[in-house]
Amino acid sequence: MLIRGISNRRIWNSDMISELHHLLCSPTVCKNACTGTGLSFVSFKRRHFCISEPTIRVKASVVCSHPSQAPVNGNRISRVVRTEAQTALFDYLHFTRGFHFTDAEHISKNSPNFIQNLLSVVDNDQDVSRALSKYFRYNPINEFEPFLESLGLPPSEYPSLLPKSLIFLGDDSLLLDNFHALCGYGIPRIKIGKMYKETKEIFEYEHGVLLKKLKSYEELGLSKSTVIKLVTCCPSLLVGLTDNNFLVVLEKLKRFGFGSEWIGTNISERTTLNWDRMLDTMSFLVQVGYNDKQMEILFTGNPALLFEGSGKQIYILVAQLLKLGLKMNQIYDLFLKNPQILSSKCAKNLWTAVCFLTEIGMETERIAGIVTTHMEILGSTSLKCPITVMNSLKLQQDELCQAIKKDPMKLVTLGSNSKTIDNQDSNTIVERKNFLLRLGYIENSDELSKALRKFRGRGSQLQERFDCLVEAGLDYNVVSSMIKRAPSVLNQTKDLLEKKIDCLQNRLGYPLEAVVAFPSYLCYDIQRINLRFSMYLWLLERGAAKPKLSLSTILACSDARFVKYFVHIHPEGVLTWESLKNSLNSR
Repeated sequence: MLIRGISNRRIWNSDMISELHHLLCSPTVCKNACTGTGLSFVSFKRRHFCISEPTIRVKASVVCSHPSQAPVNGNRISRVVRTEAQTALFDYLHFTRGFHFTDAEHISKNSPNFIQNLLSVVDNDQDVSRALSKYFRYNPINEFEPFLESLGLPPSEYPSLLPKSLIFLGDDSLLLDNFHALCGYGIPRIKIGKMYKETKEIFEYEHGVLLKKLKSYEELGLSKSTVIKLVTCCPSLLVGLTDNNFLVVLEKLKRFGFGSEWIGTNISERTTLNWDRMLDTMSFLVQVGYNDKQMEILFTGNPALLFEGSGKQIYILVAQLLKLGLKMNQIYDLFLKNPQILSSKCAKNLWTAVCFLTEIGMETERIAGIVTTHMEILGSTSLKCPITVMNSLKLQQDELCQAIKKDPMKLVTLGSNSKTIDNQDSNTIVERKNFLLRLGYIENSDELSKALRKFRGRGSQLQERFDCLVEAGLDYNVVSSMIKRAPSVLNQTKDLLEKKIDCLQNRLGYPLEAVVAFPSYLCYDIQRINLRFSMYLWLLERGAAKPKLSLSTILACSDARFVKYFVHIHPEGVLTWESLKNSLNSR
């Protein structure tokens, strides 16, 4: 009887402690336990009446994810501990709760804040896997927290999205069904959080409805990859019926000459699309006087005009020009003659120039006059601050203002931020730009801006060097492609290009097509070419090198690497190398 009584008391004690564990860690207590400064823990040791099982200390709490929480005990969590916690969470979700393997794995590996908070209920010196397994056994977690975090939402955003009366994901079957529909369609899980935050109603559709909506966009001629981009950056497309404004935008773009996939190539997950504003932008440009062909050219060169802010940039620019006193018909005329000014970069440069002139005391009427007559050059030029220009030139404000009034191009030559156009005539810049446009560069693109900084010389000089390569026997389109890959080729003089081509064909024995694969050959110093190829040809005569090595193999490597692989491989290599260097230097 004594033994039975002791046994009963032990069972009762064990049950009581389990009940206390449950009460202290219930979801109701969580609301009071989570304070503004972190979690309020109730710690105790739990006794186990089994000799083979070690004592495990667990801090009683419910895991709450708040950005204010500090790491476990102020220490950095090691990779091993984090991995053990992830494994424990995976085991709980997959084996205990019955989640799909891929779902459990993704959640456990992509909810770092939840894992960190989970580890806060375990003492540092404990076996993490066993402690968390024990914790999960008696403490239900809110499964929506790690789920939403794994979808890309930060802890600061998803508390307001948590269901009021649910903690188990399986209780919201529609949410999981629509989530799996998006995953199955190919939408990355990490991007679904944004969709859930912005359009929660699409996760309440009955089975099959969401997939049907996605397929309906493919029926418009869009590829699956484009549909994925569209719905991730604009999930409202999946709400209700097909968006009529989107259909109108798509139809207009097709009329301008753009294929169905053009939208997909110009948007990203960070793009915010407003179909109403896009339509307003297109209508405004029609009022300016643009026809369909001009629209195609404008949007081809400046897709950001339509997709970055959905055309907002145009309205800002118009408002700024109206402030200068320009009339709407003048603005229409300027936009029609200078379409490049509609790009965000050119518009920014133009307004910087206006602010520059205002700061040095120029009258609004004079500023408006300079803008209308020099809009193209002002839009393509980045300016320094007025104080920087005045300090560097040792000029007073009124002196600088008077100089620009007499010659507005002084604003560019004196104030330009780009070294490539300092002290250059505007005709030189325009001439060079026109040459690059003929090569296939897109108006106002970043590629064109970079090329303008890399090329040297007037447009006529660049054309002469370009023609030299074509006359040597290369196809026009091939030369254009070469120049885009190695712009500095056209910084060589025509005579130097001819010498290098002659050396390549008649002395080195390479076909002209060899420069197509390695156009930078034409940029190397002629002395480097002669020295290295003289050594290579000497090795060829002695059978110590492979024939017809590529130009890049011989020229592009460092001096140390060349000596290692082309000089030291022959017993007489070092003497020959020194002799060749002395011979070329003496010339």
